[in-house]
Amino acid sequence: MGGKILPEDKEIIIKSKQRVQKHGEVFTPKRIVKMMLDQPGIKEACENLEATFLEPSAGEGAFLMPILERKLSMVKEKYNNSLKQYENHALFALTTLYGVELLEDNAQRCAMNLYKIFNDFYRAVAEEHQEKDKDKVYRAAQFIISTNIVQGNFLTKEQAHGGPIIFSEWKLFKRNQNQTQLNVQRTEYTLQEIADETNHEPGYIYGSQPRQENVQLSLFDMFEDEDDTANKVYRYVMCPIADVHLEEMEEIDESHRD
Repeated sequence: MGGKILPEDKEIIIKSKQRVQKHGEVFTPKRIVKMMLDQPGIKEACENLEATFLEPSAGEGAFLMPILERKLSMVKEKYNNSLKQYENHALFALTTLYGVELLEDNAQRCAMNLYKIFNDFYRAVAEEHQEKDKDKVYRAAQFIISTNIVQGNFLTKEQAHGGPIIFSEWKLFKRNQNQTQLNVQRTEYTLQEIADETNHEPGYIYGSQPRQENVQLSLFDMFEDEDDTANKVYRYVMCPIADVHLEEMEEIDESHRD
């Protein structure tokens, strides 16, 4: 499994013998993580805004955390002409990191570790620009992390509480080097569909409706249940990346179902 990153002389490799025996939980040493991420091809991908990573046993984020740090360092260097430009590109960097973790405590810790890294980078950049950080950026970051980090079983491709693991593709529209605001459209895929290389129309929502039952766990518990939308079909609309937590949708004709 992945795991927490601590100073090498204080690293925790196992939490308990029982967890090792029951779940095969062994954390990856920091030096091994760095060695693997510094491999040719992987190192460059860690500094590529649009390169995506999926950790099938995310643990507490041993791999995802340093990847996010490398991506945010790159964003700070290349997309920092204004605080808004940094915000947009930092949020998109978050959308490229995905993880599945079997154990609830690890999944929650992974989400919080990623959020802390985003938070620390964002506050520092805001101070450099002598501007105030924005609540909606934090809300968008929490939402992206909650959507991309899933408690479930990668082998069975199911969530911990039942139902398929669902991930979102966050597609960028017409990005250029000097662009400040990034617009994205969210499209949902089950993990099985990703393995099968299934293609959906942009904005596709799994089941074609906002989910009432068996909702994938939000690790931040931020959002209330959707209103009753029986017999209506929806898709996500393109929106500014800082507004993704609003989950804006539009009703579509039944004939547009995949």
